[in-house]
Amino acid sequence: MKKYWKSQQEKNESPEIKTVKHKPKGNLEQVLDIFEDGTVEAKSNRRDFLKLCGYSLAITTVLSSCENAVQKAIPYLNKPEEITPGIANYYASTYINGSDYASILVKTREGRPIKIEGNNLSPISNGACSARVQASVLSLYDSSRYQHPQIKQEKVSWDEFDKSVSDALEAQKGNQIALLTPTIFSPSTRKAIKLFTAKYPNIKWIQYDTQSASSILKAHKLCFGKEILPDYRFNKANLIVSFDADFLGTWINPAEYIKTYTDTRKLSGTSNKMSRHIQFESRMSLTGSNADERHTIKPSELNLLIAQLYNEILALKGLKKYNASESSQKIKELANDLFKQKSRSLVVSGSHDLNAQIIINAINYELENLDKTIRLDNPLQNHQAIDEDMDQLINDLVSGQVKGLICYHSNPVYNHHKGDQLKKAIEKLAFSLSIHEAPNETSSLMKFVAPDNHYLESWNDSEIKKNSFSLMQPAIHPLFDTRQFQASLLKWSDLETDYHKFIMKNWEETLFPTQTLYTSFKPYWEHTLQEGIFEIKNNSQAKSKFAQVDIQKAFDKLTQKPGTKNIELQVYETIALGNGTSANNPWLQEMPDPISKICWDNYLNISPKQAKEMELENGNMVKLNDKLELPVYILPGQAYNSVSIATGYGREICGKVGAEVGFNTSGFTQNGFSNVKLQKIEGQYDFAMTQTHHSMEGRAIVREANLDEYKKNPKAGNDHKHKYKNAGIYKEPEFPNHHWGLAIDLNACIGCGACTIACQAENNVPIVGKKEVIRAHEMSWIRIDRYFSGDENKPGVVFQPVMCQHCDNAPCENVCPVAATNHSSEGLNQMIYNRCIGTRYCGNNCPYKVRRFNWYDYTQADSIPNNLHDPAGLTSDLSRMVLNPDVTIRAKGVIEKCSMCVQRIQEGKLNAKLKGRKVKDGEIKTACQQTCPSGAILFGDLNDKSSELFKVTSSGRNYHLLEEIHTLPSVSYLTKIRNKKS
Repeated sequence: MKKYWKSQQEKNESPEIKTVKHKPKGNLEQVLDIFEDGTVEAKSNRRDFLKLCGYSLAITTVLSSCENAVQKAIPYLNKPEEITPGIANYYASTYINGSDYASILVKTREGRPIKIEGNNLSPISNGACSARVQASVLSLYDSSRYQHPQIKQEKVSWDEFDKSVSDALEAQKGNQIALLTPTIFSPSTRKAIKLFTAKYPNIKWIQYDTQSASSILKAHKLCFGKEILPDYRFNKANLIVSFDADFLGTWINPAEYIKTYTDTRKLSGTSNKMSRHIQFESRMSLTGSNADERHTIKPSELNLLIAQLYNEILALKGLKKYNASESSQKIKELANDLFKQKSRSLVVSGSHDLNAQIIINAINYELENLDKTIRLDNPLQNHQAIDEDMDQLINDLVSGQVKGLICYHSNPVYNHHKGDQLKKAIEKLAFSLSIHEAPNETSSLMKFVAPDNHYLESWNDSEIKKNSFSLMQPAIHPLFDTRQFQASLLKWSDLETDYHKFIMKNWEETLFPTQTLYTSFKPYWEHTLQEGIFEIKNNSQAKSKFAQVDIQKAFDKLTQKPGTKNIELQVYETIALGNGTSANNPWLQEMPDPISKICWDNYLNISPKQAKEMELENGNMVKLNDKLELPVYILPGQAYNSVSIATGYGREICGKVGAEVGFNTSGFTQNGFSNVKLQKIEGQYDFAMTQTHHSMEGRAIVREANLDEYKKNPKAGNDHKHKYKNAGIYKEPEFPNHHWGLAIDLNACIGCGACTIACQAENNVPIVGKKEVIRAHEMSWIRIDRYFSGDENKPGVVFQPVMCQHCDNAPCENVCPVAATNHSSEGLNQMIYNRCIGTRYCGNNCPYKVRRFNWYDYTQADSIPNNLHDPAGLTSDLSRMVLNPDVTIRAKGVIEKCSMCVQRIQEGKLNAKLKGRKVKDGEIKTACQQTCPSGAILFGDLNDKSSELFKVTSSGRNYHLLEEIHTLPSVSYLTKIRNKKS
C-alpha cells in the first residue's frame, strides 16, 4: 500500500521511536499532571488512585451546589414587526473587503447578525463562502474598532470633525492631495468619488492592491486594447496549466474559480470525464497541492518556461520559433498536450512580469482559447490598480510634491515594501485623513480619523464582473459613532443626501432602464434588494482580436534573465489573513494553514533538501538578509534554493489578538521575488501545529486511483472494503424514520478550510490560543487532515475533512459511565452536556480522535469563578453578540464534538411539519456543507432511497474510515481520483 505521511518527523521516524511513542501510558494521576502543567512524568499506586477518587467525588459535590450567575431577560415593549423571537431573519447583502467579494445572506437573531451564508442566486459565488467571509461577522463585534471621530487622537463630534476637515480641504486647494483606496468596483462609490474630486480638483484618486494584477491589466491593454482582467472559465477547459497562479487560494477571484474548477473534477456514474491540471510553482500552494502534476521550479525559472512553451506551440503550428534555449522534454510534451486540446485548454500565470503575461496571452491566442475558455466581454472588476501609480505616489509624497493624503481601507505603511519611506513622508504632511474601521499602522499616523462602518452596518453596491451587480444592505444599526466612507464623501462634497438614497437614485438612472420586467422603480428595487443581485444579459458575439504587439521584444526580455544560483524569496498571502487586514480576527488566526497545519504564526518555508544541507529542523531560527530573524518550516514540495513566507503577520498596531503575532515581512516585495541571504542562528521556536496530533497509523484512510483505472473499474482504489453484518455484541440498530449521514468527495475537497470556520460560527466553538493549540487542546469540531505521499521534494497531497463519524456502533457510547453520549433514533451520536462529568473515556475510545475536551472555562459558562481562559476576549458583552442562541455554550470539563448541526435538522423538520409534508432532500444543509465552495460535502437521509446521498453512498467509490473495526460510521468518503498522464 502507498505510504502516506503527515510531517517530516513522521516520515523519517525510526521504528524504535515509534515503539516508545506508542508505549501505553500509565494511570489517572498522569491526567492530573497534564491538566496542571503539561507534564506526564508521574508514578501512581493504589493509595493515590483512591485519593483521586475521593477528590473527584468531593469536587463534583461542590460543583453541583454552585449557583449559576443570574441572567436577566428584558422583554420588548414594542416588538419590531419583522422580528419573531427564536426565528432567524435573513438579509441579502454583499461582502467586500479590498478585492475579496461574495454575495451573501446575513442571518440575524433578534437584530444581531450571527452567521454569514452564501447567496445561491449569485452566478459568481454560487452560494459559497470563503473562510474570510465566514469570519467577517466576528469582526463586527470587535471592541478595538474606532468608535468615534478623532482629531489628533482626541474624540470629537461629527459636526466638529466635518467642519475641521472641510476647512482643511479648502486651505489645501492650492496643493496636490491624493485619495488612496483599494480597487473600487462599486458603481455608486465611484460616482461619489467622482463628485468629491469634482469639488476638489486638486485631489487625485489612486487605487492600490496589495496583491496586484497590474501586469495582466497592462498586457491585455497591449494585446487586446482593453485594460481588463479576463473572465477565466475553468469549467470549460479540459487541460489547465498554471504558472504560479494560486487560483484556488488567493489569485484574483478564488470564490468563483473554486466552483468552476471543481465542477470539472467531480465524477459520477453517468460521467467519467475530468479535467487535467498541471502546476508549475516554487511554493506548495493550495492550487499546486490539488494538481494532477506539479513541477517545482525557482521563481527566476518561471519566465523562461513560459517562453519555451510558446516556442513549442509555434513549432507545432508550423510557425517560426523565437531564439531561446532548448526546451525540456516535459515542456515539449506539455505543448503537444495543449495543442491536442485547442479551444478546450486554459493557460494562466501569476507572474508580475508584463512580458510574461503578454506571452501567456499569445499562448492562449495560438491555442484558440479566446472566447471559449477565456472571455473578454465579461471582465472582472476587483483588481484595477496599476503598480506604477502607487510607486509614483510614494515618490511624490517623499519629495513633498503631494501635500496631503486621504487613506480609505488601505494600510500601505504596513503592507508596502516602501512602507518606511511612506511613514516618514506622512508624518510631515500638512493634511492627513484616514477612513478605516480599526486602527492600523497607517491610520495611527493621520491627523484626522473618520471611523468607517462595518460592511454589515452599511449600504453599498458592487459590479464584481461587468453587468453582474449586487447590493449591500445593513443588517444592524451602527454599534458605534461611525459613518461609512461614501456618506463622508457626500457630506464633504456639500451634498445633503444620505448614501442609501444616493444609491437608489443611481440605480434608477442607470440600471432600471436596462430591464423590462418592472414598469416602476420601487418594486424593481425591492425585488433586487430581496434577491441581492441583478444581472444584465450579455448577448455579445464579438470575437476577440489579438493586436500587433511586439512579441519579439517581450520574448527577448523573458529569455534574457536566466535562473540564478541565489536563494530566492517569495512573499505570499495566506487564505486566512490575506494582507493582514483580518489579523485581529481570532477565528482566522486559529485556522490551520492548509499545507503546514500551523496556526497563529508565519514562518520561512524551506525545502527538505536545503534543510538537510543547512542542518535545519522545524522551528530552528534563521536570519534573512541580516535583518529579519524568524523560524523555519520544512515544507515538502518547496523548490530547492527558494524560500517563501506569508505576509499579513507581525502587525504592530492592531487589536488584542493581532498585535505582535508572527513576523513582519513588509521590507520584501510581494510582487515578484527577491534574492536573499540565509543564515542559521541560535534559537528554537514552538509552532502551534495540528498536523501531528491525529496520526492514523498507516491504515487505508485515504484511498485513490488514476482516471484510466477508474474508467476500467469504478471501484478502483477502493479494494480495502470490509463488509461485516452485525459483527458486534449489540443488536443491529434500527432507524424507522430518518438516518442522517454525510458523504465527502475527496475529488472535490481542495482543503481550503472554509468549512472549519463555518462550523465555528454556527456552533459557538471557542478559541483557545496558541499555547493551548501547542498542547493539543484545540477545539475545532471539524479538521482537515493533509497527507503527503511519495518523494518529499515532489510529494502528492490529499486533503480529508474529518468530523465525528456518528457511528451506528459507536465505541464512545458504551464507555461513558453517566450515559452522556448516546445514539438517537435518527442515527446521530448525541452529547448531553449537563450530564458529562469529563472522564474523557469517550475521547480515549474514539478511533477518529474527533472529540474535544474543555480543559478550561473558555466561554464564561463555568460555575466556578476566576476560572476563565479567554485569550481573544470573546467573553465580553460585545463579542458574545455573535453567539448562536440555538447552540448550548459548553463549560469546563465537558466533551463536545460535531452534532451534524442538529439544530438545523430540528428546524428543517419543524418547518416541514408546519407545512404538513415530509422533509425534502437537500432542504437541510449542515454549516460545513452550506459554505463549501467546491460542493464536496453532501448531507441527507440514508433511509431515503431517492436522495442524492443514498445514490452517492451506493457508488463504487464510497468507503468509510476504519471499516475493519466495525464502527459503522454515518459519514463516508469517495475515493480520490487523479488524472495523471499514463
